[in-house]
Amino acid sequence: MKDIKEFIKKLPKAELHLHIEGSLEPELMFKLAKRNGIEIPYKTVEEVKEAYNFTNLQSFLDIYYAGAKVLIEKQDFYDMTWDYILKCKEDNIIHTEIFFDPQTHTQRGISFETVILGIKEALEDAHKKLGISSKIIMCFLRHLSEEEAFETLEQSLPYKDYIIGVGLDSSELGNPPKKFEKVFNKAKEYGYKLVAHAGEEGDISYIEDALDLLHIERIDHGVQAINSEALMKRLKEEQIPLTVCPNSNIELKVFENYKQHNIKQLLDYGLNVTVNSDDPAYFKGYMNQNFFNLVDNITLTKEDIIKLVKNSFHSSFIDEKLKQEYIKRVDEVVEKYE
Repeated sequence: MKDIKEFIKKLPKAELHLHIEGSLEPELMFKLAKRNGIEIPYKTVEEVKEAYNFTNLQSFLDIYYAGAKVLIEKQDFYDMTWDYILKCKEDNIIHTEIFFDPQTHTQRGISFETVILGIKEALEDAHKKLGISSKIIMCFLRHLSEEEAFETLEQSLPYKDYIIGVGLDSSELGNPPKKFEKVFNKAKEYGYKLVAHAGEEGDISYIEDALDLLHIERIDHGVQAINSEALMKRLKEEQIPLTVCPNSNIELKVFENYKQHNIKQLLDYGLNVTVNSDDPAYFKGYMNQNFFNLVDNITLTKEDIIKLVKNSFHSSFIDEKLKQEYIKRVDEVVEKYE
């Protein structure tokens, strides 16, 4: 087991499902709250961590949105993003595609520009100083209206050069993909790549509608697909990427424990599955910890781990040349462990 964990540490990786606001660690939350004079309902870092005991997706989102209130200035968004980049360096993530939720901030009177520039500048520094490449994906909050999503889409256009695609997150149940069909069609016209959270808590219809109505290229989560043989076959044939987030699934009670997690079944079936950390500050661990928890609890072979890592690069929104360069770096590490 120790050897396999060393192997995981050494492998270069890509992360495709990461909410930058979900990487806001309690220590930085306190620092920013003090810097910006914001009251937060916790007295100590330990108190914040104790609050991270979730019963479902909504119980997490309530705390997530409360934490985001400390983000006010461009520097705050830079600092949060840079802290995540340092975790990437630690976990050997060489490419990351991060989500951000503009509506979480614009609703509080923070400008779209403040948010995007803070994130973008940190990612540019990540490339210059650490050689980590990245893409930015803007998510619509699905508990809000499609009309509000359209407003956000329009706000994004001056910064389109910085944003590769749009996604859909927040409360899944009761907010099906159909609600956002028109705004996704418009985003596609603007040239954005399309992804959406589907099949985390929502049933298989959420995955099917995300594919058929929103025309997405990647499914974020997708673990409920296992409940439909027809959908599993389709996902296998089309090799639609599933950005699975194991820690998140356990913390939000999608599965009771790691031994119940179905990632190995999805992988064995031939689905294009990847491992990601989702909201790592809240869900007890970044990329490597997700892998460690998997190998501690389910039988993942070395080949499975290599497959999961390569799937992430193949499923990313980088060009083919860079994909091949990154895959080659994976192969070089694998050779040393033969």
